[in-house]
Amino acid sequence: MTMTATKVPARSEMAPEYTWDLSVIFNDVPSWEQELVALEVEARALAALQGSLGAGSQQLLTVLHRRDALEQRLYALYIYASHRKDSDATDAVGQALQERAGSAAARIGAALAFIEPEILALPEATLNAWLANEADLQRYAYWLSKLNLQRAHIRSAEVEGVLAEFSDITRTPYETFEMLVDSDLVMPTITDEHGETMQLSHGRYGRLLESNDRRVRHDTFKGYYSAFRPFRNTLATTLGAAVRTHVMQARIRNYGSALQAALEPNEIPLTVYHNLITTVEANLHLNHRYMELRKRLMGLDDLRVYDLYAQPVAEVELEVPYAEAQEMMLAAFAPLGREYGAALHKAFRSRWIDVYENVGKRSGAYSGGCYGTPAYVLLNYQNRLNDAFTLAHELGHSMHSSFSRQTQPFIYSGYTIFVAEVASTLNEALLTDYMLKHRADDALRRMLIVEQIEDIRRTILRQTMFANFELLMHQRVEAGEPLTAEALSASYYELAAKYHGPTVVLDDEIAFEWARIPHFYYKFYVYQYATGLSAALALSRQIIDEGAPAVERYLNFLRGGSSRSSIELLRGAGVDMTSPAPIQAAMDRFGTLLDELEAVRPIADSR
Repeated sequence: MTMTATKVPARSEMAPEYTWDLSVIFNDVPSWEQELVALEVEARALAALQGSLGAGSQQLLTVLHRRDALEQRLYALYIYASHRKDSDATDAVGQALQERAGSAAARIGAALAFIEPEILALPEATLNAWLANEADLQRYAYWLSKLNLQRAHIRSAEVEGVLAEFSDITRTPYETFEMLVDSDLVMPTITDEHGETMQLSHGRYGRLLESNDRRVRHDTFKGYYSAFRPFRNTLATTLGAAVRTHVMQARIRNYGSALQAALEPNEIPLTVYHNLITTVEANLHLNHRYMELRKRLMGLDDLRVYDLYAQPVAEVELEVPYAEAQEMMLAAFAPLGREYGAALHKAFRSRWIDVYENVGKRSGAYSGGCYGTPAYVLLNYQNRLNDAFTLAHELGHSMHSSFSRQTQPFIYSGYTIFVAEVASTLNEALLTDYMLKHRADDALRRMLIVEQIEDIRRTILRQTMFANFELLMHQRVEAGEPLTAEALSASYYELAAKYHGPTVVLDDEIAFEWARIPHFYYKFYVYQYATGLSAALALSRQIIDEGAPAVERYLNFLRGGSSRSSIELLRGAGVDMTSPAPIQAAMDRFGTLLDELEAVRPIADSR
């Protein structure tokens, strides 16, 4: 399958081998319906045990086991519904299933909300004695220790129940954004570099911005944002509601700020977030230098934001069909060993991956699934080198999930968002290293140097700009100030100017780029892209230089799930993220790559 058609295909036109197989979760909708009924029954039975956790260690263990089993089944129910809906948002059945799954999750969460407050009502001495005398309860020792740290933030069972019920409402801002952007937004048509008229889509936006034809980049950028512009006040309202929800939840749980509420439960010091912004902004001169290099490389009189997606070395073009990308992954990740390679083969053979764009499909890419299901991957693959790197990125997530789910019990099978981007960006680093060693003629080498620079720019500098904007939004709400479209746009434009520097001429549309970024609804997620890449650059270098010892440390990190704190897991793998040193090392690497780019060939001769 190729991207030669100008019409986005319908879901029904997709070849099955390029779609994920959700039937391994549920064969059909009636099976899903039957499971929903069973889960509601079990949730009511568990709720009836409220007030019994103080009866002894065996009763606590029984309730925790039943809760884990119920939540595991609930996640599978939700994943089936959400992945079906993400496959095709025009599918009314999928939409309905996701809505019902979300409501069921809220009801079941409310039914189970008594558990943590009731545990915290027990004296610490009692819990410690139970742990000492009940071997099977030891599985929950770390979880209980983390719960104990939250004693000041867990409310009464009644309040926790109300908060759980409200989750059915607090997810509305993001769902409204998602439906508006993915289903209701009507994109204009543009004329591509071949003179063909095509309708813009979220997937095509990125591809067309990489065009060597500047007119196409200009028209794509202007056209895409013309679809968002009429809804900027609506989107400011949905985003503002999401931020106010974060702030409200933090206050209800007695946190000093929404940032603290997001980081502290995962044992991430606040200094990590602030050190990231401070260290990156102290090195913005490097990004400004790169913008000047880009302008010269591209031979432009003025550099615009829509020029930043195109390759600055215009003569290099590389198409990577999906089948070739699979072979590249297997070769590039061979240093990670046979066990890792076998997991990749399984992902490719067993339809874990939904490959191509279709009408109604969610934009972008992600790794999904849950405990007991495949670690699914959603792509919108367009046969570009960037898409191959996206595949490597999402496979990193899925391999992390797969190794963790196979090794850890359900309670520790997930991992915090702080480490979520380490495995994904490490894969990208290994893929780059492989291509430089095996695929790189002079032209490709030049392009790969630029791609490494772009990885750091997009993943550290750009995501830190997002993190700064996200912090400013929450601080504004915490100070009682409104989040209007005008206020959001003014703040975003100011940050864009600061991070890009004087070389880049900012079009007015960049002021409301915030309106299309889904991660702003996720509550302090984006900074982990930056910290994750910084850790991944260090770990990938250890794997390449040390071999087997570093690989085993890394695989143990993947297997670790959330069985220890993220900071400890990364220390075990070989990097200390409590220090700003990894961020500064990444910035130093950025500067070195700029030197290498200038040394490949005189800038004036590069096009």
